[in-house]
Amino acid sequence: MGMWASLDAMWEMPADKRIFGAVLLFSWTVYLWETFLAQRQRRIYKTTTHVPPELGQIMDSETFEKSRLYQLDKSTFSFWSGLYSEIEGTLILLFGGIPYLWRLSGWLCGYASFGPEYEITQSLVFLLLATLFSALTGLPWSLYNTFVIEEKHGFNQQTLGFFMKDAIKKFIVTQCILLPVSSLLLYIIKIGGDYFFIYAWLFTLVVSLVLVTIYADYIAPLFDKFTPLPEGTLKQEIEVMARSIDFPLTKVYVVEGSKRSSHSNAYFYGFFKNKRIVLFDTLLEEYSVLNKDIQEDSGMEPRNDEEGESEEIKAKVKNKKQGCKNEEVLAVLGHELGHWKLGHTVKNIIISQMNSFLCFFLFAVLIGQKELFAAFGFYDSQPTLIGLLIIFQFIFSPYNEVLSFCLTVLSRRFEFQADAFAKKLGKAKDLYSALIKLNKDNLGFPVSDWLFSMWHYSHPPLLERLQALKSTKQD
Repeated sequence: MGMWASLDAMWEMPADKRIFGAVLLFSWTVYLWETFLAQRQRRIYKTTTHVPPELGQIMDSETFEKSRLYQLDKSTFSFWSGLYSEIEGTLILLFGGIPYLWRLSGWLCGYASFGPEYEITQSLVFLLLATLFSALTGLPWSLYNTFVIEEKHGFNQQTLGFFMKDAIKKFIVTQCILLPVSSLLLYIIKIGGDYFFIYAWLFTLVVSLVLVTIYADYIAPLFDKFTPLPEGTLKQEIEVMARSIDFPLTKVYVVEGSKRSSHSNAYFYGFFKNKRIVLFDTLLEEYSVLNKDIQEDSGMEPRNDEEGESEEIKAKVKNKKQGCKNEEVLAVLGHELGHWKLGHTVKNIIISQMNSFLCFFLFAVLIGQKELFAAFGFYDSQPTLIGLLIIFQFIFSPYNEVLSFCLTVLSRRFEFQADAFAKKLGKAKDLYSALIKLNKDNLGFPVSDWLFSMWHYSHPPLLERLQALKSTKQD
C-alpha cells in the first residue's frame, strides 16, 4: 500500500515537479546501471591474473599483466570521475545552477548595455560561462588521467606546459566554432516560423559537413604536425591498394601523435573525389618515437627531438618495440577502406541526420510546453537556448541511451564486415598480427564481461575478431 500511495502522491504533484523528479531518477538509474556493468568488468580485471589458454599463442604473461593493471587503474579512475560527474550534475539541478547561470549572463549583458531583448547575446554569454565551468571542473580529472595514469603506464609523452597550452588552444578553438554556430542556429529558430525545425536541421547538416571537410586541413594542424608520407614502398603500396578498390586517394599524411601519447591510430577523411589517409607515427614501426629511442639506447644514430625526450621516458619505454610493419599497416588500412567501400561512412551520416531531424521535429512539438521550463526553474521566461538544453540533454536522455546502444551494436557489425573486406583483399594474416600488435601497444585487455562488452564495445573483443579472421588466415 505504501508504494502505491507514494506513486499516487507523485502523480498528484504539479507537472513541473514530476518532470524534474523523472529526469533526476533516470539520470541516477543510468549511472547505477553503468556502475553495475563497470563492477562486473572490474571483477574480470581482478580475477583474471593469468593468460587464459586460448590467448597463450597471442599474448605473453608480462604484456597481459601490464594491460590488466592499466585497465584496473582506468576502471578505478572512471568510477571516481563518474561519481563526481553524477553528483555535480545533481547538485546543479537541485540548487538551480542553470537558472542562476542564465541570470548571471543577463546581468553581464546588462552591464555591457544589452537588455533582455538581446536573448541571443545572453545565450552566447551563458554558453561561454557554461563551457568555462565545465573546462575548469574537468581539468583536475584530465591532469590526473594524463600525468598519473597514462604516465604510470608509459603512454603520456606530454609536458605540463604542452598540456596546458593544448587545453587553452582547444578551449579557444571550441568557442570560435560553438558561439557563431549557436548564434545562427538560435536566429534561424527565432525567425523560422512553423517550419523552423526543417531550416534548423538543414543548417546543422551544412555545418557538420563543413566541419568534417575543414577539420583535418585547418583545425587538426593547430594541434598536431601533419607531414606527407615520404615516397617509398609503403606509399606506393597504399596507392596501389586504393586504386584496386577505386578509392579516390589524393594524399597520405603522417601525424605526429607521439608528442601527446604513444597510442596509435589511422583514419581517412574527405568528400567525393578528394580523400586523404592519415597514419599516426606511432602506428608505423619505422616512425615510432619509442623505436627511435630504442635505437638511441642501442648506440645507433640519435635523432634531434623538438621536445627533448627525458631520460626517464627513455628508460620507461626501453626494449618496447612499437608499431606495425608495412604489410600490417596495409592490412589496417584495408580494414579502414572497407568501411568506405561497404558504405559504412555514408550509412552513419544518414542515421545521424535522420536522428537529428527527428530530434528537431520533437523539439518543435515540445518547445511550447511551459512546464518543461518551470521544471528547471524558468518560471517567467522560455529562452530558446535553455529549451534546446532541457529537451536535447534531459528530456531525450532515455531515447539517447537506447539509440547509443543500437549504434554500438551496429558499429560492431560494421567492424566485422570491414575485417572481412580486408580478408578478401588477401590481408587476413597481416591484419591478424596487426590486431595483436595494436592490442599490445595500447595495452588492451583481451578478456571482457559479456554484458559490459555488449553495452559498451563499439569494436568486437579481440578474440572474436581473431576467430573470424583465423579461418582464412592463410589467405
